Amino acid sequence: MAAGMTKTQLVRHLAEKLETNNKTAAAFLQTLTDTAIKEAKKNGMFVLPGLGRLKKVNRKARMGRNPQTGEPIKIPAKTTAKFYLAKAVKDSIAPKK
Repeated sequence: MAAGMTKTQLVRHLAEKLETNNKTAAAFLQTLTDTAIKEAKKNGMFVLPGLGRLKKVNRKARMGRNPQTGEPIKIPAKTTAKFYLAKAVKDSIAPKK
């Protein structure tokens, strides 16, 4: 399986495409990340047009099983984050047959 782009490679790619230096591209990427986290935490959702949305999701408490012993365990409720891809991105990555 091929490895994805590292953060350094992404910063270099952004710097090259935007015709700027690596420091500015890294600052842009960090600002985008910080903004996404802050907005998702505050409003419950952050939309990145053309790519998708980051959404805060509340999971209910549920019963699960310990895979080693098979005995039931209670899994507590928690808040987590999910990223939903935009339809255009899904269709371009994995087109319907």
